[in-house]
Amino acid sequence: MKEGVIRLDMDIKVIEQLVEQALKEIKAEQPLKFTAPKLERYGVFKTMDEAIAASEEAQKKLLFSKISDRQKYVDVIRSTIIKRENLELISRLSVEETEIGDYEHKLIKNRLAAEKTPGTEDLLTEAITGDNGLTLVEYCPFGVIGAITPTTNPTETIINNSISMIAGGNTVVFSPHPRAKKVSQMTVKMLNKALIDNGAPPNLITMVEEPSIENTNKMIDNPSVRLLVATGGPSIVKKVLSSGKKAIGAGAGNPPVVVDETADIDKAAKDIVDGCSFDNNVPCIAEKEVFAVDSICDYLIHHMKENGAYQITDPMLLEQLVALVTTEKGGPKTSFVGKSARYILDKLGITVDASVRVIIMEVPKDHLLVQEEMMMPILPVVRVSDVDTAIEYAHQAEHGNRHTAMMHSKNVEKLSKMAKIMETTIFVKNAPSYAGIGVGGEGYTTFTIAGPTGEGLTSPRTFCRKRKCVMTDAFSIR
Repeated sequence: MKEGVIRLDMDIKVIEQLVEQALKEIKAEQPLKFTAPKLERYGVFKTMDEAIAASEEAQKKLLFSKISDRQKYVDVIRSTIIKRENLELISRLSVEETEIGDYEHKLIKNRLAAEKTPGTEDLLTEAITGDNGLTLVEYCPFGVIGAITPTTNPTETIINNSISMIAGGNTVVFSPHPRAKKVSQMTVKMLNKALIDNGAPPNLITMVEEPSIENTNKMIDNPSVRLLVATGGPSIVKKVLSSGKKAIGAGAGNPPVVVDETADIDKAAKDIVDGCSFDNNVPCIAEKEVFAVDSICDYLIHHMKENGAYQITDPMLLEQLVALVTTEKGGPKTSFVGKSARYILDKLGITVDASVRVIIMEVPKDHLLVQEEMMMPILPVVRVSDVDTAIEYAHQAEHGNRHTAMMHSKNVEKLSKMAKIMETTIFVKNAPSYAGIGVGGEGYTTFTIAGPTGEGLTSPRTFCRKRKCVMTDAFSIR
């Protein structure tokens, strides 16, 4: 690891430790001013056609660069984001502009994207030798990639995608959500300046100055864009899949949690609250509903309340909550997505202290809050007779998204059963959901989890073409 890059070796208490450290450091600093640095253009263009043309020119140069150069550029992105003033700036501006999420958790997620997204080491060569010679199968660039990024994880997705795509030899044109325009521009400019200062071709990362549906459509239709990547809701995934181009779609989820009678209930309660409240429930992997076996349900709720959950028991108050945070069609109101539990309760006239992180309530399995992904720290609990019923209901509530699911149990047979039935890209056992993306769990990080198109946890090789190179009659030394 290069000097100046903070190593992200996290144990299960990582969230508390990192937040405590970040808060101590921030208190010693003067308030940040969100004036975008004068970085000239640095990858941000007036028109989408200009952004794509610049990206295409940059990719021609990147194509003939060494693998070691690509890794150097990856390391530059890492060190630029990890630099304290940059990390704090993009994390705070992300929350300020989008009004979504939690600043301390954005610090962690941006650092996570920089530290634990794989680089060129992910591009493993396959060699086949025999009497007829040598064949190499290698991961090679697509070229210019068009990437659509969400308002929920704007900077994290740009960092993660940029590392993966550049490591694979591609350049990337971003089409961010308009509500994350400023922080996306700042991140793109910041990374481009650092890359150019370290010898990279200009415009490895580009975007249009004014993101819009119209500009996204132009990006999708431009023949120079060879691969489309959409991180967002089902509508944008459907759009890229109908483009006629190779497309990778990271869609919605509604991750359930099952807790059975064999679980460590104290730990399960804490893990569930920690996972659900992470970045105010914005991550698509975060716990969205709980199915608990009747014999331990009361005990689980008790310990969830001890770990920062506020329980709503009044049916009238529950109706008011649902009316407050949902639209007439039953979906989440944008104005409440990513807001804190304290903020939501305040709108109901309930005052709580900062220790309250999640709002819980006991409801039947067909309740709106169970069946709809809300992306806010509201966590319905469904009481069930047995673990098999819990798994069945969890499968129904996940709606076949095959995204993420969690289970707290010591019964290996039931853990295996749920994993097989759910078919999710991520299945977390006896841990918070964020262990599935490398926070307190093993493995690499991604913020583009491609369930709909089957790539799963994306990495540099995901954004590459497999190509074969053949030599006959020689180079087998066996």
